[in-house]
Amino acid sequence: MTFLPIVARELRIASRRRATYWVRSGAAGLILLVGAWFFLMLHREAPRQLAEVLFGVTTGAAVLYCLLSGVRATSDCISQEKREGTLGLLFLTDLRGYDVVLGKLVSNSVNVFYAVLAVLPMLAIPLLMGGVTVGQFWRMALVALNTLFFSLSVGILVSSFSRDPRQAAGLTFLALVTVTGLLPACGAWLAYVRKLPRLAEWLYLPSPAYSYLLAFDAFRFKPGEFWRSLGLIHGLAWLALGVASLVVPRAWQDRPVDGGRRGGHPWSHEWTYGDAVERRAVRVRFLAVNPFFWLASRARLKPAYVWAVLGLLAVGWFWGLTKFGRDWLNGGIYVTTGIVLNLLLKGWMASEAGRQLAEERQQGTLELLLSTKLRVRDILTGQRLALQRQFLAPTVFVIFLMGLFYMAGLSEMDGGDRAAWTAFWFGLPVMLVADMIALYWVGMWQGVAAPNWNRAASNTVSRILVFPWVIFAIVLLLTGLSGLAMGGSELGWSFAFTLWFVLGIGTDIGFSAAAQQKLLTEFREMATRRYETPSPWWKRLLGVE
Repeated sequence: MTFLPIVARELRIASRRRATYWVRSGAAGLILLVGAWFFLMLHREAPRQLAEVLFGVTTGAAVLYCLLSGVRATSDCISQEKREGTLGLLFLTDLRGYDVVLGKLVSNSVNVFYAVLAVLPMLAIPLLMGGVTVGQFWRMALVALNTLFFSLSVGILVSSFSRDPRQAAGLTFLALVTVTGLLPACGAWLAYVRKLPRLAEWLYLPSPAYSYLLAFDAFRFKPGEFWRSLGLIHGLAWLALGVASLVVPRAWQDRPVDGGRRGGHPWSHEWTYGDAVERRAVRVRFLAVNPFFWLASRARLKPAYVWAVLGLLAVGWFWGLTKFGRDWLNGGIYVTTGIVLNLLLKGWMASEAGRQLAEERQQGTLELLLSTKLRVRDILTGQRLALQRQFLAPTVFVIFLMGLFYMAGLSEMDGGDRAAWTAFWFGLPVMLVADMIALYWVGMWQGVAAPNWNRAASNTVSRILVFPWVIFAIVLLLTGLSGLAMGGSELGWSFAFTLWFVLGIGTDIGFSAAAQQKLLTEFREMATRRYETPSPWWKRLLGVE
């Protein structure tokens, strides 16, 4: 028998896919674009300082991409097999648990690994400019690859225990955030308040963020800490794969039936949907409005989760106010808070907009819904009502906070700064509302067009949140380079703001109109289409599949 047969098979398949080669070229091109943009913005700085900024930005983006890769690439790879009932078929052969786990790891991470591998040589460009040492470059390469392996392994482990794709992605993200940020935060608290520096160091070591920081100049003072952190993270990744290999051969088997539900976790079911009385009351109230509204809103705590996350951010914000006093109340903090709140709501909306449709389509129940008296417009209206229930009040609250931040920082501005400040706080809430509407339409269409929920969410984000920024960077780069070549002056903030605003609104209108038209004319066809040859990437990006 071939050693690791699934791994060998997946590598042969990947070698024949066009995407395997396009991903490498695209990742290298993107990092070159980012580097050229920062080079243009900082061309007046000394080469050494410019190299340090470029190296910090590009390596930070690469490590962050590696850290989040497990959420998209591997968090749903085994749980999808469970839902489709095909996981048990693999164990009718001579395959072992590690064969399946390593096969899934390879099959779902080849493109991600190639993207990171293509980016690493680009990180050496600041090395040629000076200001970055050879040791820093190689240490950062090790940190990026180690973080990628750790993230993918955590995703595999969570997927082996999960069935629901949303739950798997959420738990993977929570696990990565806990290890990367919460453990070091607890360590800092122990060192500062409890005076326990040795215990705090052990909480720092498993964090990829800690190894990333040590890869810079701090390596000279703590070389042992860097290698211990790198080794511990690598060991935890192999431990996750080992546990997943033990769990997977038993994960496909049916669980004991408890109270009429398969899986035997009544507390989690009641926590999500409420007890029998609450479920009945919700069913009667929501079904009277719209049947799909009830289907998408049965999880009663969805709105509470959004408020809970906003509450956690508020606690962190007021902690900063308590610690730094009036120094915390400045324009930089206001802008950062506004951007973080925008990204939080938009990312969450992109995740939820097409989730229900993607899951129903994957399970085959969307066809059953369409065989009833429900019209396509009823389904779209029900999903809109569910999203309003979850996001409308938090969005209004965030817009109100933006108004407060604008008023608080306006007194510190004068002249041109006041005009730029007003433009920013006018454009941010307008773009938030426009993006949320566009995410609804595009997310709904991707929910029925994409093969799974993860792909639907990522396609929605790439169209509405990433695509306009890529065009913005390219236009700004070309305009700035042409201005430098002709000896012109630097671009003002008004040009950049107008370009950002026009591109954002234009992207929202274009993709929303296309998605709305496809939903109203092709919804039934896509809902019943299971297997098809994927369209070229440029057609999928522009929404003209």
